[in-house]
Amino acid sequence: DLKSEMNKTRKLPLKKDTRASDSSQEDAIDQWARRRKQFKDSKKCSSTGGSSINSTITEGSLNSEDARSVDLGLYSENEDRGFYTENFHSASWVFRGDDVSPDNSPRCLSKRPRPVAIRERTVKIAKGTGSYPWGFRIQFSKPILVTEVDTNSAAEEAGLQVGDILIAVNGTDVTSMPHSEAANLARKGPDILTMIVGSDISRYPNTPRPTCRGYLHKRTQSAILKGWRKRWFVLKHNGYLHYYKHKKDEGKCRPLEVTKLEGAEIGVDTSLGKPFVFKCIPQAGNRIFYFCATSNQEMKRWLEAMDKAVHPIHQNHVWVDVTLHNTTLPPLAIKNPECLGLLHQLDRSKDVWIQHYCILKDGCLYFYATLRSTPAQGGLYLQGYIVSEQSLGSKRSVIELKPPSEEFKTFYLCAENVNENKRWITALKASINKWLPLHQAIQDFMNRPLEETRM
Repeated sequence: DLKSEMNKTRKLPLKKDTRASDSSQEDAIDQWARRRKQFKDSKKCSSTGGSSINSTITEGSLNSEDARSVDLGLYSENEDRGFYTENFHSASWVFRGDDVSPDNSPRCLSKRPRPVAIRERTVKIAKGTGSYPWGFRIQFSKPILVTEVDTNSAAEEAGLQVGDILIAVNGTDVTSMPHSEAANLARKGPDILTMIVGSDISRYPNTPRPTCRGYLHKRTQSAILKGWRKRWFVLKHNGYLHYYKHKKDEGKCRPLEVTKLEGAEIGVDTSLGKPFVFKCIPQAGNRIFYFCATSNQEMKRWLEAMDKAVHPIHQNHVWVDVTLHNTTLPPLAIKNPECLGLLHQLDRSKDVWIQHYCILKDGCLYFYATLRSTPAQGGLYLQGYIVSEQSLGSKRSVIELKPPSEEFKTFYLCAENVNENKRWITALKASINKWLPLHQAIQDFMNRPLEETRM
């Protein structure tokens, strides 16, 4: 509403009668000011609770926490369109599918040609010169795998990646073809090599994103209040730095400020004559933040985590692609769901239960408004969550989804009856069990008998 009022103000027509024009503009500006005050008052009264949407808050011209302005651009804590993915991004996860026996390895650690979820795409590579005109290698296997992509080659420029599966070469299916025949197809074809390739979700463990939390002293530069204030800082997995007045406020109150670190300039500062001081200059705006740690070790810990947020690895994990594609489908178009039906989710900020039509597939719970809704409203990445049945308030049977760490959110769901709850709990446990932390998968693989290990 506020943005529409601002747009109306910008689009006021210019009239010949200057007085009438000035009057209409003043009325619009007054109306905008009233709406802005209502918006700020409503923000003060509201509670964030379990919401994943926050306002981006920046300090105003006085650089004071008490005189801050609101940037109305909303951002999600997770950039993946409506999905809660923080726990997924906090560690490296690999997919083992239905092979939950400890004697079996996840597909990323085995040679078994059984990809489960494939993202297909077309890659066109211009033929170069020399012995390797396209700049990539393929493996003696079925399906054929890309094992190497030359740096600065045409293949790299076209987006070919190590681990890609060759599905078709110049229009011919090669999924059952020896790799030598596929190579001949490429050599005898035109100078533009056209391939359909796919990526198995288990072959690309995601890169964990940085996180850090703790007390720091923040320098206040307002004209009214000067000095250093102790604040509780939280660097999220999405690269945003939040800070609160106290540690207990995290998750219960809105942050005093949220700053995007990507592209920022950070480093040690000695200009203030105080030890363990470092600064941050965000890419947007002209503000400089000064922080003071309690020790050199603590300062290094923050600088290392912030540096990773400043220079993030933009890795497009295949599972993210798969789930975002699924959100564009009607609920019943998602293939082989593990469970489906109505679920109520607790909105803890309003203490109300919101009904969704839900689809469970490979550790992802998709939320739809109704059975006929498209696209999905969003969902949860459930890697690492623990599922149990609890009583909550007046409800004696509630599904609790508890994260492995307190820094992530706990979710409460409820089906139509107790039997439905049990059906969902069984399905959720089995679906979550399809994923393993990468370190555990590697350890399990190394513990296998030596005669089964292939190098």
